Parts: sequence; structure tokens; C-alpha cells
Amino acid sequence: MAPLSTTTLLKTPLPRHQRRLLQPLSSPKHKRVTALCPATELLQELVVAAAAGDDAHQPPEKHKVQDDGAHATAVPRRASDETLAVHAGEKLGKCATDVVGTDSIATPIVSGTTHWFKSSEDLVAFKEGRRHSFEYGRYSNPTVKVLEDKISALERAEATLVTSSGMNAIVATLLALVPPGGHVVTTTDCYSEARAFIGDRLSKMGIRSTFIDLDDMESLEAVLDQSNVTLFYADSPTNPLLKCLDIRRVAELCHRKGALVCIDSTLASPINQKPLTLGADVVLHSATKYMAGHHDVIAGCVSSSEALISKIRAWHHDLGGAINPNAAYMIIRGLKTMALRVEAHNRTALDMARLLEGHPKIERVHYPGLESNPWHKVAKSQMTGYGGVVSFEVKSDLRGTMRFVDALEIPFIATSLGGCESLVQQPAVMSFWGKSDEEKAKSGIKDSMVRFSFGIEKFEDLRDDILQALEKI
Repeated sequence: MAPLSTTTLLKTPLPRHQRRLLQPLSSPKHKRVTALCPATELLQELVVAAAAGDDAHQPPEKHKVQDDGAHATAVPRRASDETLAVHAGEKLGKCATDVVGTDSIATPIVSGTTHWFKSSEDLVAFKEGRRHSFEYGRYSNPTVKVLEDKISALERAEATLVTSSGMNAIVATLLALVPPGGHVVTTTDCYSEARAFIGDRLSKMGIRSTFIDLDDMESLEAVLDQSNVTLFYADSPTNPLLKCLDIRRVAELCHRKGALVCIDSTLASPINQKPLTLGADVVLHSATKYMAGHHDVIAGCVSSSEALISKIRAWHHDLGGAINPNAAYMIIRGLKTMALRVEAHNRTALDMARLLEGHPKIERVHYPGLESNPWHKVAKSQMTGYGGVVSFEVKSDLRGTMRFVDALEIPFIATSLGGCESLVQQPAVMSFWGKSDEEKAKSGIKDSMVRFSFGIEKFEDLRDDILQALEKI
């Protein structure tokens, strides 16, 4: 028997109970809507199957055979992240590439800034929502749309907005979701520039902010009870101490009081953690890191329900943070190998953390993958891997730690993370040089701390390099 064609599969709508599974967001503040591209039913089916069985610690189920009496075809019951990273938005759920009209395996880079209409009636159809068009490059782009669909599939989201930087995604999200008179609760160790924007910039717009410790659930409950909180914002894991927020617990507490939950999941990647499936309403990433994965493109992204992304997109249009189509293509290409790269990052970082934990010249290791780590239980409950960043404190002072860093031969002394090349930095020098001891202590930064972002080099090479450098102190 001939197998069912892709066209036949695409015409099969999802049952209502399955469509609901695409809507993991649980905040009472916004309405659930499903507004995916009309040509993405097959992708919907794969994402729904993944979301329905998204106990990330379980292996994908084997294929089953569907038989309609005339045709039989093998259909995957659950799409893996590896498959979605390669095909989502392209072969699975083609939409933007169909508009371009190409049969190229590689998504084309559409550099045109404006898109034309065949007639005035064609334009009217677009204005009335009866015809799709990208219209103008600041609003949307076919190449960028493929990237957004791919990220949506990986995050189990209804929609995604890709921006010119991670900070642009953060700013657009906060401005869109927190109105004047609103109240943001965030953690004391969220991304420093986000913390500054929340505390300094939003206050000038009539928006209140409250900062709490990441693990202080009593303070969170108290502020939720005492005031009308609009949004809770946090990183998980944090940088550089790699603390992990109990996303399920926070979402439960916030949603009882009508507050939205936004998680910056950059240090995890969509491979290791999916905040939307844990109850969060919005997930952010610096796509510069694990997604792009090669230290060669700047970008950000935010994923959520179609309703919330529509609000954020409107602000994004005003801010003008459109990503260049060439950069979008580079991230599409990077995503195809993300699962493989993140697996290598996870493995190397965990092995190195275990090695360092027992080394006589190491005072302390910060890595949630270690059973001795105070955040391990939470991390294990919501992550499938713990990422490629390990922070540790050597038994030395500022200058001794600098000698260790300078003695390393493989990693680059540089900021950022998530790329193929290993990077190393001493936060007291890279980020806190000139800051007072009080300021450093407030952020948990010691002069002897090292943050190591492991790349995909061979573990044994990195191990030998670190061990020889430790001999220099």
C-alpha cells in the first residue's frame, strides 16, 4: 500500500482535547488561543505528542502504525527535540518557506525589506486577515518566521518572537506586559542588565519593583498577598551561581493571585528545560548562546501564548528590534545541531564538576548537576541536563586566581557561553572590576571565583588543561 502523503496528513485537524495540550499556560490574566500557521497541522501533531508525553526523563515512544483500511503509515507518537530542531518550521509545518516558493532543503535568506501585493483587492484581503503577507521587514520576514516556528516547537509554545538581542526581548516583554501602575517582582540575582532596567527604568514609568531572594518563597507569598503583582521575572538557572528556581511552585503561587510568570531560561537551553510546560507564561532566551551556538550572532527570543506574543510584538515593532534575516538563518543552522552540542556541554560540565569537587585546590563548586549542590533536587525535577557552565572557587586570592586563568591554554578569556569554544572568566575581574567588596558580596561574587563555559572540545583535553593550570597556584 502507498503511504499517506504529507498533504493528506496536513489536512487532518487535531481533536479538541489534543489542541488543548498545546496550551500549557495557566495564568488567569490572558485568554487561551491557538493561532498557529494554517499549514502546520503535522507540526502541531508532533508538538502535541511531545507535550502530552513531556516527562522529559522518559525516552520517546516507538512508532506505531495507523491503518485507515486503505493505507497504512508509520506515525511518530512523540517528536524528539532532535527531530524538531532539524525539521520544525521547515519540512515539518512548512509555512514561510512555502510563501517564498522554493524546494531548497536549506531555508532561503529573504533579504527583501518589503513585500508587494498583486492588486488592491489582494491588499484589502490582507488588511482583513483573509490573506497572509509579511508586508514589511520590521514586522516579519519569511526566514525569521521559520526560526520562530522552530523555537515554538522546541519550547512547546503557541508563538515566538525573535528579536535583535536578548536584552531587546527582555525590554519588549516587560514594557508590553507591565503597564504604568503595575508591579514587577524579580530576584536579586537575575541578569544584571535586566535587574537595572526593572529597578531604574521601569520606576520612572510608574511601575513598582520588588526584589527577593530566588529561594525565598515566604517573601514571594507575602508580596503576592500584600499587593497586586503584575509579573514575576527570574532567571533559572542563574548566572554565575547556577541557582535554580522551582518554576512549578512559583507558577502555582503567582497564578493564584493573577500574576504572570516570565523565566529567562538562557543558561538551560530548550533542550534541558521547558518552562512553559512547568507552568510559566513566558520564556526568554539570549539566542546568542546555546541556540546559535557559535559565538557569531546576536539575537534574543520570547515564547508564549499567541495572545501575549501579540502584545509583545506590538512593542517590538515600536522599539525597532528586528533581527537581520542573515542572522536568523545562522540561528536556524545552529539549532539543527543544538541537541548534539548541548548533550556534549552537559556531559563535559558534569564530569568536570565532579572532578573539581574532589580537587584539593578547589574550595567550592557551583553546579546543579552535583548531588551535593543545594539546587540539585529542584534542577533534577525540571531539567534533563544541567548545562555547560560550571562556576568554582579556587583556594587562592584575586591574583592567584588570575594566574590560574592565565595558565589555561584551551579556553578563551571572554564573556558569553553556549558556543563550541570553551570560555573562561573571573567574575571579579570581568564583571565586577572596580566594584566594592560589599557590592561583590551582595551578588555572591568572590575574588577566587571562576566561571567556566565548557565548549565541545574533548573532555580529556580540557581536564588536563585545568589540572596543569591549578598547579600554577
